[in-house]
Amino acid sequence: MTLLEHFSRMAGNNLWSNDRLYRAVLQLKPGEFEAERTSFFPSIKATLNHILAVDHLYLDFLEEGGVGAAAHDDYVPFDDPQALFAAQVAADWRLIAFCEKLSEADVDRQVVTDRREDGMIREKIGDILAHVFLHDIHHRGQVHAMLSGSSVAPPQLDEFLLDYDLKVRKEEVERLGL
Repeated sequence: MTLLEHFSRMAGNNLWSNDRLYRAVLQLKPGEFEAERTSFFPSIKATLNHILAVDHLYLDFLEEGGVGAAAHDDYVPFDDPQALFAAQVAADWRLIAFCEKLSEADVDRQVVTDRREDGMIREKIGDILAHVFLHDIHHRGQVHAMLSGSSVAPPQLDEFLLDYDLKVRKEEVERLGL
């Protein structure tokens, strides 16, 4: 597998993991989505909104959209989990499309990241992608743990990259268009 294939597969994993996580979140009882919990962010709602806000920020950097830090700062959190899910799916497909268009030269190409008071910092696209994937996995893990204290069992999120996983999860992978 090449690095480009790996990035595309990780972008697909983001879509798949978010789909599984949100399908569990949508089963929560009234009040559980926004209920205060112990984690870095105080609720499932806040954590999922954070993931999407940061995805918007980094997608703007990667796509050289020119919005900069405002892509995060102007983000309006969703109160409704179904609407948040739809927005996350749209962001996930943007990331997949970005990764599928990458060339070998793009991996080391630098784009400007707006770090507010720290200035405009140039970063390699490959490094940004690695960061985005780690960021999303990290915070999905927090939501996964928070689901353990809810009425909904947390879903399996760590099966995707192996051929076996793709075979066992074939219906899901096909439903998502991966």
